[in-house]
Amino acid sequence: MENKYNLKSPAVKRLMKEAAELREPTEHYHAQPLEDNLFEWHFSVRGPPDSDFDGGIYHGRIVLPPEYPMKPPSIILLTPNGRFEVGKKICLSISGHHPETWQPSWSIRTALIAIIGFMPTKGEGAIGSLDYTPEERRALAKKSQDFCCEMCGCSMRTALLALSPNSDHRPADPQAQQLAQQINFKAESSTSGASRDKASETDRQNDGEESSTSGGQNEERVAQAEQIETAPAPAGEAAPVPAAPPTSRPLSPRQRRAQNQNRQQNQPLRRPTFPAFPAAAAQPDGSHTGSAVLIVLLSLALAALVFRRIYLAQEYKFDYEL
Repeated sequence: MENKYNLKSPAVKRLMKEAAELREPTEHYHAQPLEDNLFEWHFSVRGPPDSDFDGGIYHGRIVLPPEYPMKPPSIILLTPNGRFEVGKKICLSISGHHPETWQPSWSIRTALIAIIGFMPTKGEGAIGSLDYTPEERRALAKKSQDFCCEMCGCSMRTALLALSPNSDHRPADPQAQQLAQQINFKAESSTSGASRDKASETDRQNDGEESSTSGGQNEERVAQAEQIETAPAPAGEAAPVPAAPPTSRPLSPRQRRAQNQNRQQNQPLRRPTFPAFPAAAAQPDGSHTGSAVLIVLLSLALAALVFRRIYLAQEYKFDYEL
């Protein structure tokens, strides 16, 4: 296998070192890479004591990316257990579903101890998780010892060292246990963080509904005030002054836009006004004056003719009498 991979690769160096550390099985876990693939490991873990998985031995696969340990591995269980789905990548804070919580200091040993610690926890709908009854999990724990992997040929009856009366019921690596506790703490904090996010989202939705309701009430008050302003006041009475809307809560930008639109719609259209020019001064009409003078002259001439006619008639009558 050493001739097959680049020994200068950080991932190859790290995996070969871990393979040497995990070569011998323990009472609680064992993991080794496949003979033809350094980036696929098969592992076996003992069920945690004092739980529904006590007495069971569970087998699975660990698929590591070429960027390991900078990126997390994918974990797949092959033994029916009632906690994780078989043949599906499980969702844990140490798996590929959560690269944001993975730390390069974690190792395959850490992942194995974390899997043992995660088994008694609740699935809560996570990807690849199951929530079987305690009776079903105990029955699967008894059947798990008869499992034999077809890929690596590992049998669960000989995969781990047998427990002795003086053996510790917990994994004995203190450093890995400490890292596994950090993983568990991160998982719990992420769950609580998700619940806090849901609560904050609910609060934001409630605040949005309250603001929309108050915004609608403010718009109605503004429309009523504008109607009072535009309504004509009776003669001899002063126009009533509209009451100012309450200012208990500041208006949001959306409410201000709606208020401006209502004002623009209620304002009457104004025609453009032009500057008034002074009217032209009245000029005297010469034709009318001439006509009046002509009429006066004709009247005088006619009167003169009438008097002359009367005068001649009187003179002719005087001559006739003589």
